Amino acid sequence: MIPLRDSQPSYSPPVVTILIIMANTAVFLYELSLDRFSLNYLISVYGIVPARLELTTLFTSMFLHGGWMHFLGNMWFLWIYGDNVEDILGRVKYFLFYVACGVAAGLVHVMMNPDSRIPTIGASGAIAGVMGAYMVKFPHSRILTLVPVFLFLTTVEVPAIFILGYWFLLQFFSGVGTIGESHLSQGGVAWFAHIGGFLAGMLLVNLLHPRPPRRRRRDLYW
Repeated sequence: MIPLRDSQPSYSPPVVTILIIMANTAVFLYELSLDRFSLNYLISVYGIVPARLELTTLFTSMFLHGGWMHFLGNMWFLWIYGDNVEDILGRVKYFLFYVACGVAAGLVHVMMNPDSRIPTIGASGAIAGVMGAYMVKFPHSRILTLVPVFLFLTTVEVPAIFILGYWFLLQFFSGVGTIGESHLSQGGVAWFAHIGGFLAGMLLVNLLHPRPPRRRRRDLYW
């Protein structure tokens, strides 16, 4: 299922969300300009390596991506869910919230894979936090979602609590299913970073005293 847009309007320009997307885009374009050796070196220095953790990499790893699909998927999810969370938190709190969720995601990944020497990169953990906050504050928002039905694609409006809850359960069971396996020695998805970021977002959003979400008038639904 691929979310296309949501029904919850934002009432202020998503300046921080746009700046985060721009920063990620600039770094990704820089990655594309590097040869393989230089790119691997960049990732090894600025990605999270649990076995030799450097605290600064909990931040720098959020701006690195492993390919077009990784980058585009993350930025698309941030664009859909980030504007509304920024709207209720305000720009400064939202940026601190985003970073805190990314750091929490990285720490959970390290705790679950303390001996791994494989660099972990991506904004997924921070964006998972944004998604967790969105589910808490906008559970009844409708998400227009692209759904495959046999050989065809169709769109369906799904309540946010269902689509985000499904996404979280997918991460959870995928992560639990890899406990004890050595897949991280060969690379793979950092499931527990997603789980940690999502839970951090759910917990932190109310601690930051957000503005109450404003409801869209019935006649504005599409």
